[in-house]
Amino acid sequence: MRCLRVVVTRIVAVTMVAVGGVSCGGEVAEGPVLQGRADTMKVVYGDHVDNYGILHLPEGEGPYPVVVMVHGGGWLEDHDLGYFEPLAASLAESGVAVWNIEYRRVTGEGGWPATLADADDATESLATVVQQAAGGRLDLGRVHLAGHSAGGHLAAWIAGRHTLGAGAPGARPRIRPRSATIMAGVFDLALAVRKGHDEFVEGLLDGAPAEQPARYAVGSPIRHLPVGIPVVAVHGSADTVVDPVQSRNYVRAAQAAGDPARLGLLEGVGHADFGDIDSTAWASARAIILEHVTGAHAHR
Repeated sequence: MRCLRVVVTRIVAVTMVAVGGVSCGGEVAEGPVLQGRADTMKVVYGDHVDNYGILHLPEGEGPYPVVVMVHGGGWLEDHDLGYFEPLAASLAESGVAVWNIEYRRVTGEGGWPATLADADDATESLATVVQQAAGGRLDLGRVHLAGHSAGGHLAAWIAGRHTLGAGAPGARPRIRPRSATIMAGVFDLALAVRKGHDEFVEGLLDGAPAEQPARYAVGSPIRHLPVGIPVVAVHGSADTVVDPVQSRNYVRAAQAAGDPARLGLLEGVGHADFGDIDSTAWASARAIILEHVTGAHAHR
């Protein structure tokens, strides 16, 4: 197991207090100065500049359930977790800890297998550096997933990574989420290429389905059923970026495999609406996330 430095940057309203620690020897490190709330902190989970997340802690002593949020943007370097921050804060206001993760992305140093490996490492870090940053106040038996677009793909992949063989990224995870809310997600990477609604897939996997069949098999959540937890696929009927057939097909296949999956098709909603905190799309997704957090039960 990799020796991780615990690097925490506490974010406060006007000034920043950096809190550092070392889990296995070495110097204390501090992150960059950021602004925000005193109960929000940047936590580093790996060695790359993109191996970090923003942890939001609600008021109270805990233990808190946790939502791992995975942003979208075509898996591309020029989109980051920033647009998910208002959404994460709105969940924290409801008594939920939120781990809004960043990861290596295509056109940067991401792609196969780095992007998937980072999604796994960020989730697994809940048991190590993130729990330490939270002062042990995270309830790791109540971890939930939420992702949008390409981040919806990664969140759905995290939900099913325990089904993968030993040589695949993400196999044999310690953290087992209890639910997933996927907003306009890509569940079938080969279908995305065939339908022409996601030209970024070949960049993620470095080739077409015929060129990289094994990568498409490992990377496509629809190939990892059943996952054993409730998955709600929320999609807008007016989405012209990721075809709603992605969510329809996944839910149909998941139900056939015995999973308690549900489809939430939102009439007139477009792809980007889920990233707008004032939209009905986010209000619907937020309600589903909180329903899972407050009422989810194990489906293992």
